[in-house]
Amino acid sequence: MANVDPSSLAAQARRLYTEQLVKGLPGLVNGIVEAANVLRDKPAESAVAFRRREMALELHRGAASWHQAMVGALRNALLYGASGTRAASLPAAGQREPLSLVDDDTIEREILGSRLALAMMDRASWEFADVRARMASLEGREELEAHDMLRAHVLARIVVDAWSRCGLQLSSWRELQSSLHEAFADLVELAYHEVNRALAAQGVLPEVDLRPMIRRQQESAATTDTGYSSITGAHGAPPAAFAGGWGGGGGGSAGRGRTGGSGGSGGHTGGSASGGGIGDETRLMTRAPAMHQGPEQAQAVLSRLTRLVSRHLPGFTATRPVGAAASPNLRQAMAVAEQSIRAKLEAATVQGGAVTAPALLEPLQQHKQALKKAAATPVERATIEIVALLFQSILTEERLPPSVRVWFARLQMPVLRVAVSEPDFFATIDHPARRLIDRMGACVMGFDSTVLAAGDALEQEIKRIVQVVEAYPDTGRRVFQTVLIEFEKFLERYFKDTHAVSRKGVSLAQQVEQREEKAIQYTIELRRMLENVPVQEGVRQFLFQVWADVLAMTALKTGAHSEQTKTMKRAAADLIWSAGAKVTRDERAEVIRRLPPLLKTLRDGMAFAGYTPQRQDERIAELNNALAAAFTAKAAAIPTARLDELKERLEGLEEMLPEAANLQIDESLVLDLSGYESSELEVVTAGGSMPTAAMMAWALELQVGSWFMLDYRGRVEPVQLAWRGLRGRLSLFVSQSGRCVLFQRQPLAAFLQAGLLQPAQDESLTVRATRTALAKLDVDPARLLN
Repeated sequence: MANVDPSSLAAQARRLYTEQLVKGLPGLVNGIVEAANVLRDKPAESAVAFRRREMALELHRGAASWHQAMVGALRNALLYGASGTRAASLPAAGQREPLSLVDDDTIEREILGSRLALAMMDRASWEFADVRARMASLEGREELEAHDMLRAHVLARIVVDAWSRCGLQLSSWRELQSSLHEAFADLVELAYHEVNRALAAQGVLPEVDLRPMIRRQQESAATTDTGYSSITGAHGAPPAAFAGGWGGGGGGSAGRGRTGGSGGSGGHTGGSASGGGIGDETRLMTRAPAMHQGPEQAQAVLSRLTRLVSRHLPGFTATRPVGAAASPNLRQAMAVAEQSIRAKLEAATVQGGAVTAPALLEPLQQHKQALKKAAATPVERATIEIVALLFQSILTEERLPPSVRVWFARLQMPVLRVAVSEPDFFATIDHPARRLIDRMGACVMGFDSTVLAAGDALEQEIKRIVQVVEAYPDTGRRVFQTVLIEFEKFLERYFKDTHAVSRKGVSLAQQVEQREEKAIQYTIELRRMLENVPVQEGVRQFLFQVWADVLAMTALKTGAHSEQTKTMKRAAADLIWSAGAKVTRDERAEVIRRLPPLLKTLRDGMAFAGYTPQRQDERIAELNNALAAAFTAKAAAIPTARLDELKERLEGLEEMLPEAANLQIDESLVLDLSGYESSELEVVTAGGSMPTAAMMAWALELQVGSWFMLDYRGRVEPVQLAWRGLRGRLSLFVSQSGRCVLFQRQPLAAFLQAGLLQPAQDESLTVRATRTALAKLDVDPARLLN
């Protein structure tokens, strides 16, 4: 390299990277077209089949344009840098970026591109780390530019923008997402490899030492708190689902998925995150989200395992019929091992005291070699080794309570039996055996290993499930699927009826949901009734925002046809009449005469619904202003016949309410639930900055029983998701001390985005175990065959 200009070498490296991408694009595009054709030809429901036919036709027409658009954008990026793509530079530190609305398609493209970048980096992270180190050495800098074309998120942006510009639908992208991720991950890995090979041949860091790169990133993350770093992850790449950024750009971040770093203010402590303080709002707007591993990243981990094993055992991924039995000798050996392990663990449990992880692993390891000897094929031996590695990781997980760990140990033989006979156990995160282990693990892996008391109903349910699985050794997938469904149903009953800490909170949360649901029904019907009625706007809003809630609470407490509910309905009719234009002196005198008793009834109704005197005063003051404006307004009077019709409809309001299951609820209908707060239930109704679409989707994915760390009102403590309302609009979190915190959906997404609510596990139990197995097999792949 002594006689070669380093900057010239760096330019050649970028040119080679671009050429490799351009060279591979024709085959990639053809592959995606073929994938669309394969999907089109698969049997499916009529609507799905029609959509797939349209997608295949659309892709056939637009493939050439998509290819040309990608090639052109790559050439521009090579010639002009980030300015050649949509990726304009972010504002420098201290500058303000103009605020503007972002349309849904732009956000969707950001999310899809982010996922693509993550998939590429999960495959090519090691190659990229070497490229990054060599380019930094050539250019005398500590790090690549945020929008350097060598970063995966720049390619992802080019690909998704080209797809959209040539008229291809984003829905088609989502349909083909797995094929797109696989194809571009292969392509970018090869391109990085060629760049590394060429630079190494020129003598540029033949042996790459990544330790300086790691040190610089840590220092940067620790010292930078403004500009771009405030919305980036720990490796310098924006968090995957952050609406304004693109993930996958950081090296060494393979498989980290949606986990972001700690940026932004970070210095805020205490205060109410829902109360609207400036510190809370700023924190929510600037802190990076700490998102968990998404399904795409978890699936990528399984794919890496399959590829690694297939390199040493080409037949490992060969198609085998689901349910194919293990070889006879192996079946017999598994039965013997299962009985032996069960007996040893039962004896150890009877002796008293917690069974330690080494004591659990010992009988499993003793039988592993016997099982391998009984195996008839290398694939069976490799399967035995991988399952043993998975359970070695699971059983050494410190956060598993000792009383439950023994039941996880007894699952190894049933899981091995499934893995041998069902090849998709290693290929998909949706296999019921994996999902069962992950769900049970998520429920018991709180922050305190002593959380689960001996004899707790949850422990007893896990015990029952394991015994059911053991009792049906030949059922395989079906028994795991059955007990998984039973476990989900158990969790609903457990937190509602059995768990002493959450029982009260769940009951209160359900009452809040019933009240909100009923209030929304009343609001919808009142809107219909007053659609063409000339009622002053302030009075109209009082009826929708306050009186619908009062009607709902009264109906729930006293019954829909009680005298008190009828009184509240008559008050609504009187209020509508009072808010109409009064053109004669007698009418005005009548309004003045009837107003004091009407206002008293309104106050009584609000008090019955739990409104504080202060909130009553505020609402009555607003209503008085609205009535005064209506009193003097020169508007059309409400005809007597129309008033009579409204009274009649109000009396029979319940019969006209829309069905709860058919409600189409927008944000304008969602009530302010802050008035429902009590000493036993904290209600979070505000969450600072607007969460992204991805965060809203994540909020809907949270599963009952999972543990989180909540930072709210000056307290940071572990909480468990104990209840989800209909459609996921409300979520209740409960701490071991009995604290109950109820979230509406949008504030929940905002807390996730801000990192004020963080999952106890950034990835599931089996995915983490798969990573551990990968690391061990990388070091010693021979153990697969020994």
